[in-house]
Amino acid sequence: MLLWLALAVLSALACPSSGLPNGAPTSVCDTMLPFHGGGIPPLTTKTPFLVTPQSTVIGSGQTLKLDIESFPANIVFKGYMIQARQANPPNAVVGQFISTDEAAIKLIDCQGKEDTATHTSTSPKQELTLEWTAPEDFVGDVIFNATIAQDYDKFWVGIPSERVRVVASSTTVSPGGSGPTKRLTTTTTVPPYKPKATAAPIAADPIYTGCGQNKGCFGFPEGCVDSVNCRAVVTIAVLGSRYVFEMKSAYNRPAYVAFGLSDDAKMGDDSVIECVPEQGTVNAYASWTSVGPYGSTRLGVPQNIFQVLEKSYNDGAIYCKLERDAVSTVKGQKFDLLNDKFHLLLAAGSSVESTNVNYHDIGRHVSGSPQSLAEVGPVQGSSKLLLRLHGAFMITAWIGTASLGILLARYFRQTWVGSQMCGKDQWFAWHRFLMVLTWALTVAGVVVIFIEIGGWSQVRNPHAILGVVTTVLCFLQPLGAFFRPHPGSSKRPIFNWLHWLGGNLAHVIAIVAIFFAVQLQKAELPEWMDFILVAFVAFHVFMHLIFSIFSWIQIGGCVSERRSGQRVTSFPMADMTPSRNSMSSSERKQDAAFSGFRKSMLFLYILIVLGLVIAMVVIVVLAPIEAAYNSIKEQIMN
Repeated sequence: MLLWLALAVLSALACPSSGLPNGAPTSVCDTMLPFHGGGIPPLTTKTPFLVTPQSTVIGSGQTLKLDIESFPANIVFKGYMIQARQANPPNAVVGQFISTDEAAIKLIDCQGKEDTATHTSTSPKQELTLEWTAPEDFVGDVIFNATIAQDYDKFWVGIPSERVRVVASSTTVSPGGSGPTKRLTTTTTVPPYKPKATAAPIAADPIYTGCGQNKGCFGFPEGCVDSVNCRAVVTIAVLGSRYVFEMKSAYNRPAYVAFGLSDDAKMGDDSVIECVPEQGTVNAYASWTSVGPYGSTRLGVPQNIFQVLEKSYNDGAIYCKLERDAVSTVKGQKFDLLNDKFHLLLAAGSSVESTNVNYHDIGRHVSGSPQSLAEVGPVQGSSKLLLRLHGAFMITAWIGTASLGILLARYFRQTWVGSQMCGKDQWFAWHRFLMVLTWALTVAGVVVIFIEIGGWSQVRNPHAILGVVTTVLCFLQPLGAFFRPHPGSSKRPIFNWLHWLGGNLAHVIAIVAIFFAVQLQKAELPEWMDFILVAFVAFHVFMHLIFSIFSWIQIGGCVSERRSGQRVTSFPMADMTPSRNSMSSSERKQDAAFSGFRKSMLFLYILIVLGLVIAMVVIVVLAPIEAAYNSIKEQIMN
């Protein structure tokens, strides 16, 4: 990390990453700018470090404690330099520091004796408490300014603290204790001390500054640029013939963030630049994507088509800023940023290898249309209509219509006996209608997702395989029903068992496939959708249990004692053998016992399942639901 270097030492050691381990020299007292590597510039991104005085008021001649710490916590630094300067011109360095820890604090003379503190070694530090004494004859406001370095090429200059007011010594101000965490107290009428958590609020990420005004911004999930909360984001600024890109991802501690230029909206034959954290810093690489199988590689790709301007890796957040050549040739393909239009590709993932990045499991987004990089304005992502339709069709089919159709076939064979629809029993007519609708929605869902993906999914998730199995079973069910044997045939029991097994197996596999769909980053579904699915499964099983209990009561004879001669056929497996099908005409003229209860429970089931289906379809269509909620909220507020 940060090593304060003098040019003479650099020349002597001939090593750009070594430096003086004993703090900043007096030659940088005025600028507080370390001379690194012949002039590495300081970072202008948001610093993760805070300089926090433990009081905002102090008496002249009294001592104040202040903390150097990181926010978020656990980010270490190795070098620092700090001064107290007058808040108003001439901005002179004032006061004197006290060396309370000779192993971590070194005092140097800049404009006065021991008026500046710096490090003594480059050992990692997570936080540091310093003590500063105000001048005896000084009254006014001071601001502590610090240079803090996380690494040799990663440092921030001029990090300010809050203003501290130094009052006349005639005003009594007591230190309030010697513990490192106790705050100074005062008898003067001043605003109360603000807690450290609110003393230095974190500003919005500067990477979003100027989006839509002087640079184009593109991120995912959709709408995240407006809400300033992207899992990954890339910005494009065109300065004459210079093309400057910024990339950042901090979601789920990514292993890389990458940006590519493509002739189409599909992955393959694309020029990509990756930013990858390695050994505490961020390295950038040019790579190339391929199809059949999908992947990326740096082999054979020129690495001189860009120059890195800035880079940082703080608390799992990858940031890099680079300039790409306006015209370059990669793998025999010319990329002319001045005259050509491109689809923008953005991806982030959790694993890399030595010569390539792995699957973009954190997220991937593609611009909807090719555009000139010089165009400033919002960059729209590609349409996800087909993806949303696939999810809506499958949820409606397997959470809604299939669940209801299976329930009717199992428990309502002798309900609404005196009423028919299209010449068929009510239960059969509705069962057939619901299952045909399930089949149609499933076919439509499969067609639109294959059009969307353009082939077989490359995602390492069993959702696609389970979906194909469900679709095959869904096709076999109506074919088997069309060729089913006559009710009196000896093969009818075999059909009954196979039809029951195939339908229930398809239903179970479909529900499991929907659970796996929640994990797909492309679906952009919230993790809490699993709770809605669990609620459906629990309710569906509960209703089966209730219906089955009453069927068992009937089969056990509790009802038959009151209704002698009536055969009940609502037990789930009652139709599996021919002996169960031999009912007299009188038995078919009246509903089985508890029909009123079954109808009431069916009505409740339809209401709740309908509500769950509507909720899940809305979540799928509006995904990512957080971005949609924020967008609607902003529209309402405006």
